[in-house]
Amino acid sequence: MTASSPPVDPFDLVIFGGTGDLALRKLLPALFHRFADGQVPPSSRIIGVAREGLDDAGYRALVREVLVDGGSAPERIEAFLPQLVYLPLDARKDEGWEAFAALANEQPRHIRVFYLSTSPELFVDICNRLGAHGLNGPNARVVLEKPIGRDLASAMCIIDAVGRVFSEAQTFRIDHYLGKETVQNLLALRFGNALFEPLWNAGHIDHVQITVAETLGLGRRAGYYDHAGALRDMVQNHMLQLLCMVAMEAPASLSPDAVRDEKLKVLHALKPIDMRNAAQLSVRGQYKAGAIDGERVPGYLEELENGQSNTETFVALKAEIANWRWAGVPFYLRTGKRLATRLSEIVVAFKSVPHSIFDASAGPLAHNRLVLRLQPDEGVKLWLTIKHPGPGGLRLRHVPLDMSFAEAFGVQQPDAYERLLLDVVRGNPTLFMRRDEVEAAWRWIDPILAAWGAAGEPPRPYAAGSWGPSAAVALIERDGRTWNEDSE
Repeated sequence: MTASSPPVDPFDLVIFGGTGDLALRKLLPALFHRFADGQVPPSSRIIGVAREGLDDAGYRALVREVLVDGGSAPERIEAFLPQLVYLPLDARKDEGWEAFAALANEQPRHIRVFYLSTSPELFVDICNRLGAHGLNGPNARVVLEKPIGRDLASAMCIIDAVGRVFSEAQTFRIDHYLGKETVQNLLALRFGNALFEPLWNAGHIDHVQITVAETLGLGRRAGYYDHAGALRDMVQNHMLQLLCMVAMEAPASLSPDAVRDEKLKVLHALKPIDMRNAAQLSVRGQYKAGAIDGERVPGYLEELENGQSNTETFVALKAEIANWRWAGVPFYLRTGKRLATRLSEIVVAFKSVPHSIFDASAGPLAHNRLVLRLQPDEGVKLWLTIKHPGPGGLRLRHVPLDMSFAEAFGVQQPDAYERLLLDVVRGNPTLFMRRDEVEAAWRWIDPILAAWGAAGEPPRPYAAGSWGPSAAVALIERDGRTWNEDSE
């Protein structure tokens, strides 16, 4: 444990969907790492809840296997496992809730965190039953995974229903991208350095690119994903939150509502994409068979049971923000599955110098670019033009100042969930979405969905292992720009 990572108060963290992919792949390893660093008090409990008929020993064996496969030290794993408890429960049925309430009430003074790692359709049922058994007291918090709803109307139904059980201060709508080190460093880069903030506007920035690319296909999420698609799954939450962090004005302080107030202003200022302009400003695609890392992978339709779907696995958008700081600056967003590489980054491309004093023989002048890598290697890269060393005349080179967080600080950066889970325990909502943010995001997304539905066109096919449909390249290149390809 370090001075910057003090322990939190004792807590019970209940994971509904405790045997699911998110719990096993992200939540439980995150809690283990915080336990190993001394931030989780020994009296705290992690309670897995799911329909599988396991007991405590069976659940611990399942989690042990996951942690061992992740390379964790066996002795630390064995110290962590006694904190795990398991209770079989079907959230849609009344049976078993008395036993669950009795288990939760064994530690009445503990902070209670109910993490709903389930389908959004279960959020209301679970919260209503928690309220009916008196488990929504002042020391309770509920965590809602994205996406909340399928559109504005369904999102508001869920938010209102949950709000009748848990207050807004008790409700944490999680977007794990906001827990990434690079995203939070945007605040430090912009508002802690005199170098950047004076240039952070339409007078100096040519455009912004935000890319979230995955090489994986459906995996275990086929049932959910085919009813959601890339726009709901990634753009409505992750990518719009990244856009807000780039574009927001300086908050008066780092208090939770000051930060979230500024993000909300950005969402309200987004120019609409609807039936009038969706064909020009949006691209939707669906991957077909191809190759990832030299191995053949099936197409999207091959991974579905019925082999039929118009769900998009790729989205590219050209967004604009109608305010004084960003007027005329395009924000290009793209995300997709089965793309060429796993990559999440924000690229801030600055305008060219107004006049070149160099001869043509020196080479072209390139844009300065600030590249913030979110994954796989979190860091910051600033591309500058310099003189190539040596005699023979003045030759220009475009080179990066590259800072990897892991290399610069000599430590492995914690996973985003490690930070966010403990923020919930502390009751700090800064990195979580307020209800009006969710509402504003859906108000911008709904007209895009409606435009696509009205057009009735299937998503454009693209080969797995590529960078998406050719129309996504045309989206940016017809403006005389190109997608960033040299930040790795």
